[in-house]
Amino acid sequence: MNNHGEPEQMLDLDLKCNFQDRAKTILTTEKKLVQITGTAMFPGDIAPDFPTLSGGTVTVFGQVRRIEQGMKARNPDGTVNYCQLEVI
Repeated sequence: MNNHGEPEQMLDLDLKCNFQDRAKTILTTEKKLVQITGTAMFPGDIAPDFPTLSGGTVTVFGQVRRIEQGMKARNPDGTVNYCQLEVI
């Protein structure tokens, strides 16, 4: 969020990924159901200036999806092998 409370765009990338559609229902602590509809995997570190991946949206096959969870899979030497985004 910026000073005016508006969402701030941190990254705008045009990348290719391995996208896998799936459906999974999760019961959260607030008793809310969340439907995860896909996983996007990117080789390497797509955001080297950020320690974690969270929030925002991605467009896959022309459909805008909200990022629910992000992960940077690290090698034993600390480098990032791939990034994974869970989207709904």
